[in-house]
Amino acid sequence: MPAAQLAPVFAALGDETRWQILTTLGTAPASASALAAGFPISRQAIVKHLDVLQAAGLVEAARRGREVRYSVLGDRLSSLGRDLERIGSAWDRRLSSIKELAESEQ
Repeated sequence: MPAAQLAPVFAALGDETRWQILTTLGTAPASASALAAGFPISRQAIVKHLDVLQAAGLVEAARRGREVRYSVLGDRLSSLGRDLERIGSAWDRRLSSIKELAESEQ
């Protein structure tokens, strides 16, 4: 995932409520009303959080009659996970090299 696309993703995930919404949607798609029942905030606030998650490409909305159901975009999260794993592995290698160098100088 290009770095320019990561900023809105991390901004969206940095909010505790949005993280909880994403976690909840990870179990099953839900409407804003259904989500609001599990949070101490209004349905309108949930919709605003969902808008941020949708703009970041983490959830999608599908209209079914009068109801809009939101679901997680698994491919996007999987891609993000792979990118983070790659970055983490690179840092692990670097830190191991630094450790080896420090230990060899002792």
